Amino acid sequence: MTQSDPTDNALAAIASILDHPESHGGPEMPPADDTPIAPERGSAEGYSRVGPGPMAAIRFKWTVRRAEDGYYYVDETIGETTAPLVTGPMSADAAVKFVDERESEARRRFEALRNEMAGRSAAANLVRKDGEV
Repeated sequence: MTQSDPTDNALAAIASILDHPESHGGPEMPPADDTPIAPERGSAEGYSRVGPGPMAAIRFKWTVRRAEDGYYYVDETIGETTAPLVTGPMSADAAVKFVDERESEARRRFEALRNEMAGRSAAANLVRKDGEV
């Protein structure tokens, strides 16, 4: 007898909930929207985005903060222990836009790198298979 994969059990439980949502009680929730909500003017302080990546130690993070001078600054860090690279001064809207643009560019570059690595891996597998007798 083989032991079942725990993922199979989790997927079966999710499927049963999705098949019969009314039988599990509780209020029906609307579908989640993954679109980030930009903060209202003046509430940019604390707005933060985290870049993609497999390891927290090399992941970028951008955080907006408001200084005593009333302007906003963006702290850009890599990992948890690096000193931030500070950009500013700027308005609240400009700070939020800066964070969103940096995160979007990091995500684009990460996806391009991941696709390139996947392509090279596939090409290496083809070369290995062609070389087999």
